[in-house]
Amino acid sequence: MNIKDLLVKDVMIMDLQATDKQGAINEMVAKMYAGGRISDIETYKQGILDREAQTSTGLGDGIAMPHAKNKAVKEATVLFAKSSAGVDYEALDGQPTYLFFMIAAPEGANDTHLQALAALSRLLVNPEFVAQLKETQTPEEVQNLFQEAEQQKAKEEQLELEQEQAATNSNRKFIVAVTACPTGIAHTYMAEDALKKMAKEMGVDIKVETNGSEGIKHRLTAEDIKRAEGVIVAADKKVEMNRFDGKKLVNRPVSDGIRKPQELIETALNGSAPVFHGHGSDSSSEDSAADGSIGSRIYKDLMNGVSHMLPFVIGGGIAIALSFMIDQFFGVPQDQLSSLGNYNEIASWFNQIGSAAFGFMLPVLAGFIASSIADRPGLIVGFAAGALANTGGAGFLGALIGGFLAGYIIIGLKKLFSYLPKSLDGIKAILFYPVFGLLITGGAMLLLNIPMKFINDSLNSFLLSLDGTNAALLGALLAGMMAIDLGGPINKAAYVFGTASIAASLTEGGSVIMAAVMAGGMVPPLAIFIATLLFKNKFTQDQKDAGLTNLVMGLSFVTEGAIPFAAADPLRVIPGFVAGSALTGALVGGMGIRLLAPHGGIFVALLLSNPVMYLLFIAIGAAVSAVIVGLIKKPVAKTAV
Repeated sequence: MNIKDLLVKDVMIMDLQATDKQGAINEMVAKMYAGGRISDIETYKQGILDREAQTSTGLGDGIAMPHAKNKAVKEATVLFAKSSAGVDYEALDGQPTYLFFMIAAPEGANDTHLQALAALSRLLVNPEFVAQLKETQTPEEVQNLFQEAEQQKAKEEQLELEQEQAATNSNRKFIVAVTACPTGIAHTYMAEDALKKMAKEMGVDIKVETNGSEGIKHRLTAEDIKRAEGVIVAADKKVEMNRFDGKKLVNRPVSDGIRKPQELIETALNGSAPVFHGHGSDSSSEDSAADGSIGSRIYKDLMNGVSHMLPFVIGGGIAIALSFMIDQFFGVPQDQLSSLGNYNEIASWFNQIGSAAFGFMLPVLAGFIASSIADRPGLIVGFAAGALANTGGAGFLGALIGGFLAGYIIIGLKKLFSYLPKSLDGIKAILFYPVFGLLITGGAMLLLNIPMKFINDSLNSFLLSLDGTNAALLGALLAGMMAIDLGGPINKAAYVFGTASIAASLTEGGSVIMAAVMAGGMVPPLAIFIATLLFKNKFTQDQKDAGLTNLVMGLSFVTEGAIPFAAADPLRVIPGFVAGSALTGALVGGMGIRLLAPHGGIFVALLLSNPVMYLLFIAIGAAVSAVIVGLIKKPVAKTAV
């Protein structure tokens, strides 16, 4: 089956009407359903959104390839859509997207389908072909263009194969690469072609192994790896790594393989790439951050735990907050408590549900930290470490340490058991790792809980005793941290601290620290919105157009909306952000406003102890921040305006 057969005319959209990412996805999914290519809109769309959550499929250069493979797909299909005005699809290059290829693959799609879908990805690397696509007016023109391009591509691949065979004995520089993305349909093959094309331009021989949905293709041999001067791994999922032991290796996301092939090749060849060290034959890919620093690996592991923990904290926190609110308005009067013996029954239900979710917070945190370090064998040991920290009173910090402890204990066991006979490989993961890992980690946690409980109790007592000046100072510090790198490590450190404080504040009706943190994170986008209104000569037209978007993102507590403005002029923009956020955090902390929900922005305002003053303080901070930014920034050139 070729691409022309997958590009069904009945589901093409030659004039996409949507202007934003969600609207474009909805419009294309609806067209898929109307054309009878999918059986369930929500199931298929959820697959698309799950893939977008990993990394945007807006590849840059005006192209997006949203894709999903699930049971809702009746028949393999590629929906082509074209937007004349461009769509803000959150593309990797930050530019509008004009061409869309929504790929629908059924569960169990055979290799023929997947090979055709991979071929589509390869064609889109050619800028001349993309330019021709933008000029098409009818579905027939699109199909004919792809048919001609496929025939030309087949000729080029045959020539490339002959050249590769001839180059085996040449004296040119030679490197190897591996590309992979979670679904293995689009990015994997686009990165392969981008690397091959750039290597050809640079006069470098390259062999690229693809880890796609159709399996591993062009597998690297031991001879290939031995001969290579460097290795590139452009992957968003784990690949076999130990075979590269002792080689200079560049490890990047698959999107870098598509957008930065020259940089990757140069790094692999110029000697600046670090030497990769494997962990023995037992594991295929546990070291997924070969070229990252120790700090970056710790940050990645921590964020893996936090990202999986947050849904439990958010869902549980809001349920508990609702129980407080229901009890406040419909609860049993204090003078009747002794005779009735309980609070409002509905409030009690909400409290039980929220508490159940909260009970998983620490095990999930520790489990997924350990899983990030040691893969699946670390999961059970990490969960147990988090549970022991919870029951032992060690709290958030104990679970955090327990997660790292569990992960590295499993890594140690892998090295220890790597000397066992190969015949025992099958029993290691199901018996040796969980049993020995659990006993060693569990014993260590029982000892660790003793000092950690003291530290946790002291920290909780400190947080609960905060009022007045102390609360204002801490609120200013954490809220200011939220605005320094807008979603980076400093921002995440403040947010994690705020989230951890919720567990210690359940009986108090919420956390002052969490309230200050969320307020500080809402200020920068709101400040941009105000600044674009008050200081029009300081922003380009595109920036002014983005101001309204920042209003919505700020109210929703999405701090990252202000990143493009900070990145464009950091020395003049970030100080204003920090000043406004710190002021808001100080006001919220000094006022003692409490919050149980760790996210939601204005949508959880009713769960605040004083929503009116809270929103007022955010408005004050945003206004101060906007004025500082507007006064410091230089006017833009008239041509830019």
